[in-house]
Amino acid sequence: MTTATPTHTDLAVWLVEAAEAVSGIATAQPPASPSRSHLHPVLGPLTAGPKAINALADRLENLLEARLPATPASLFTLASYVSALGWLTESLADLTQAVDALVAEADHPADDDGASDVDLSAFAPQDREAIAALAAEAALPPGLYLQLLDRALLARAEFTEACAEIIGALTEDAHRLLDESVSAVRLDGEGPDSLPTLVRSLLTRMEEVR
Repeated sequence: MTTATPTHTDLAVWLVEAAEAVSGIATAQPPASPSRSHLHPVLGPLTAGPKAINALADRLENLLEARLPATPASLFTLASYVSALGWLTESLADLTQAVDALVAEADHPADDDGASDVDLSAFAPQDREAIAALAAEAALPPGLYLQLLDRALLARAEFTEACAEIIGALTEDAHRLLDESVSAVRLDGEGPDSLPTLVRSLLTRMEEVR
């Protein structure tokens, strides 16, 4: 944004660009890593996530330094962006913890947990061969390999779901700015003057925990 007093469209574009950046994290392709093929589903976002978060944080810092006028639209946009950035950072931290746990379990598998005694007879012959090959590359028993791969897929799904919620909220808030419905910001309700989408979601979750 180059104007001293950004328009609703300027602010909306800013949120849309943030949503596009989050989308890029969720769809990032992993680097080739045969020896860690059980982590393949999560390597893409794990690699792209920190770079994107740093870029979004830098943009936020630049905007704060610009000292935007404290209009309802500007405050609404900042609240939406900060909430999205915080939610994304927390979600990536959860994914990182999940990956750390998978790495630890792969490096130090529990004894006699039965993970190695998986029956592969239900798989087609070509699938059994593929599983055996991937497990060998990862230096893991086939059963443990499948178990860790399944958990990696679950961690990826949970992270992708969080990203989808963030993207949807940023997009919704951008639309609210474009139709210029943000003329004030109330602390309650869900009308045109209510808080940004992710802020309301966070408050709702806090109420549910009580």
